[in-house]
Amino acid sequence: MVNPDASGPHGHNPDSGHQPWLFGHNLPEGSGLRMTVNGFHIPNPQIRLLLGDKLQLSIKNASINIRGRWKSKKNFLKARGKFALSFQGVFISADLQLGRSSPGRLRVECSACSSHIDRVHIQISGSMLGWLIQLFHKKIETSLRNGINEKICRIVTISVSTKLQPYVHTLPVVARVNEMAAIDYSLLTLRTTVEFLEGQLKGEFFWRRHHDPLPVTPPAMSFSPNKNYMVQLGISDYFFNTAGLAYQESGTLQMTLRDWMLPKDSKFRLNTEFLGTFLPKVALKFPSTEVQLLIFVSSPPRLSIQPSGLLLDPALETQAFAVLPNSSLIPLFLVHLNTTASLEVDAEADRLVGEMKLEKLTLELKQSEFGSFKVELLQAVINYIMPTIVLPKINERLRKGFPLPLPAGVRLKNPVFQSYQNFLVLGADVHRT
Repeated sequence: MVNPDASGPHGHNPDSGHQPWLFGHNLPEGSGLRMTVNGFHIPNPQIRLLLGDKLQLSIKNASINIRGRWKSKKNFLKARGKFALSFQGVFISADLQLGRSSPGRLRVECSACSSHIDRVHIQISGSMLGWLIQLFHKKIETSLRNGINEKICRIVTISVSTKLQPYVHTLPVVARVNEMAAIDYSLLTLRTTVEFLEGQLKGEFFWRRHHDPLPVTPPAMSFSPNKNYMVQLGISDYFFNTAGLAYQESGTLQMTLRDWMLPKDSKFRLNTEFLGTFLPKVALKFPSTEVQLLIFVSSPPRLSIQPSGLLLDPALETQAFAVLPNSSLIPLFLVHLNTTASLEVDAEADRLVGEMKLEKLTLELKQSEFGSFKVELLQAVINYIMPTIVLPKINERLRKGFPLPLPAGVRLKNPVFQSYQNFLVLGADVHRT
């Protein structure tokens, strides 16, 4: 949701590219003008929303400065010289029609345009006949006014298709996250109100190897627009849960822990000697053997957004293996980690970042190849490993963040989040880099 009135006025002095224009309007045969636009000053461009998926661009009190050469030929009389032109009080109004094109891209085109010039001033030099031509400056200025008026809307229309439309196409349809995942930001719907431009994006993670339909449904989102922000973005729990599905499908939501990964001063070691304190059969059968822990999710992580915050159910399990000298793995036991976690989100520049926090962690023995044991004896190990090794790895990835659907060069400023039931709203200002 974009609020065009949330930002203040700003000036613009684009480089014209020194485009030459040749006119011979209402001048004697053989006459002509070659012009180069040196400056086009736009003091206060404004955009107004119109119903019917339209924007109206209006420019008031702009000015155009032109320098060029003129020539004239009538029978045996020839003359040429230089001139300087200034157009003051230039008014331009253009309607920009918005739409959706395949595959889910935003489309913009100029559907109407008008212009008006209040004042024209010309100075002619470089010829003995300049003083004579000055006598006809009113007629020349009128001719130039008409010619420039014809050109303005043509340039606006061309600029929309060659400059604005390519820039609009920098809004991502598919945003790459990493080598495994991407986000589908296809535009689904678009509408304008008198205050806001509203668009609905798909907002769906997928595994880059294939993109199958997902077994979850996006929740409805309804919130009141806030005029204090230039941009508001509603993010549903569907967005986060499709991330869990994509990463689960890609097989990347797992971590292998080896003894060398533990700090040297750790009270626990991943070996059969330590496991022998509560599983003596393991120590007897595999003496002085390294133990490996595989921590993985048994089902896609489930996140729920509530007014109180973001709650996460990671569905973690730990499989222990004995690592034989030939590197083969012997399963020892499988433990389920009953975990309560929360997720804090923030926005940095053009990315959504997060941090996971563990609130509660208890163990449940699901399977053991060497007899049952009290999982409480393993609790201290897991309580040490999770915040020391596992959680920092998870948060390292979350801090890298995920790309937000912003056009090129646009960054968020002063982001604020508000949680609702099943979705949260990001409000922010934007700036160009």
